[in-house]
Amino acid sequence: MKIFITGGTGFVGREVLWKLHEAGHTLRLLTRRSDAESTRQLAYRHRAEIVPGSVNERDALTRGMNGCHTVIHLVGIISEFGDNTFQNAHVEATRSVVGVAEETGVKRLLHMSALGTRENAMSQYHQSKWQAENIIRKSSLDWTIFRPSVIYGRDDGFVNMLAKICQLSPVAVVMGNGRNKLQPIAVEDVAHCFASALEKPESIDRTFDLCGLEEFSLNEIYDLILRTTRRHRIKFHVPVPLANIQAAAMEFAFGILGRPSPLTRDQLLMLQEDNVGDGRPAQEAFDFKPTPFDKGIARYVK
Repeated sequence: MKIFITGGTGFVGREVLWKLHEAGHTLRLLTRRSDAESTRQLAYRHRAEIVPGSVNERDALTRGMNGCHTVIHLVGIISEFGDNTFQNAHVEATRSVVGVAEETGVKRLLHMSALGTRENAMSQYHQSKWQAENIIRKSSLDWTIFRPSVIYGRDDGFVNMLAKICQLSPVAVVMGNGRNKLQPIAVEDVAHCFASALEKPESIDRTFDLCGLEEFSLNEIYDLILRTTRRHRIKFHVPVPLANIQAAAMEFAFGILGRPSPLTRDQLLMLQEDNVGDGRPAQEAFDFKPTPFDKGIARYVK
């Protein structure tokens, strides 16, 4: 099967590429960094054709999708900066991907959304993901939408960030009360579902939560990381109003630098609610059992 992939150079995308290559698919990889050595090596390892461009360039999308059966749309951001807004990266990009897919005769679309996405969500991130999902549902394509919880793995930006805080700081800094629940899922399990969906017609026109077997509060995740790394830290909880002031200052400072802030007020909104779902339909449809969180992070957190 010939597959066009957006976001294939990212943390999740690299694992999805590996799974698709193992399954023998022919791959096309859209990337803005087509000349980068890391991109060339990634394409070489998976025998992928590089298509220079971005998801907001219809010409690049057309070149990439011509002759393809399937599009896997993984592009997403967690923090805005400059023109790289949630509206552009999630809504308008998805509108372009769906439109070009329909024009070029693509049959199948697999889309990466996020757990917690819903109408009237508190955060702009989830609101934009909801708009993107609705664009897909109204299309003529055979679609499948995945909503993962926090995704962890060797190169993740979540567990590694918390582990780095525990390594460098005498206290474990927690934004808010830390009681919000999460269901982390391994990146390998997410990639398995994407690859398996191509062989499962029964997954068409369905939305799947992708989440682990266990629910953890942010406090409990910190405790597990500390046990795994054999460190002892006191948790310091930053009240949400104070955290919002800090996030606003960081957004301003990183905006001047032209970089996304590592902490935003929108992220703090998401941290004030649980991020849990029902992973059983996905586990049954794609025949897998999620990797236990403690065993998963023990492979890469030292």
